[in-house]
Amino acid sequence: MTPATGTLYIISAPSGAGKTSLVKALVENDPSIQVSISHTTRPKRPAEVDGVNYHFIDRERFIDMVGAGAFLEHAEVFGNFYGTSEQWVDDTLAKGIDVILEIDWQGAQQVRKLKSCVTVFITPPSRDELRRRLTSRGQDSPEVIERRLGEAASEIAHYSEYDYLVVNDDFQQALADLQAIVRARRLLTQVQQYRHGELLNDLLS
Repeated sequence: MTPATGTLYIISAPSGAGKTSLVKALVENDPSIQVSISHTTRPKRPAEVDGVNYHFIDRERFIDMVGAGAFLEHAEVFGNFYGTSEQWVDDTLAKGIDVILEIDWQGAQQVRKLKSCVTVFITPPSRDELRRRLTSRGQDSPEVIERRLGEAASEIAHYSEYDYLVVNDDFQQALADLQAIVRARRLLTQVQQYRHGELLNDLLS
């Protein structure tokens, strides 16, 4: 990655850990960071909006896009396909805007092989709290909730592959932790050298 481009962030978490809410809060007050909107074959939930939460497409179109090499990464999760548009990511980073990918550990492994990125894993504070959050959402049947709990351990087993680990016990503290990661990345010398080139040249003259 050259200093002129944005930073690519991967944020992963088991379902119910609060990843989506944390990312939403992170980007709301920062115009220099955007979330990549994944393509998915998953049915749209009542409160979701096409093109805002996901690009909802059918399986046939998804498979065509895979064949065309349109996805930076793609995976099947709970019987549905998810994929990240490589063109959109590249175009956005080239503008100097940071990009967040909300993807699982499998997608993260794919992206790491292709792109320079900063990776963050988010966990709940306990298994009991994870169950409570999944239940309180009121979106899934008891059977689905049990399946998600079963998958959570498999997902969390990959936490050590990530650069940062954030425990979402207190929401505001977890948000502050995410903001600190982004802020520290932007203060790297190679990034600041590009951003403040004129200042540094003047100070050295």
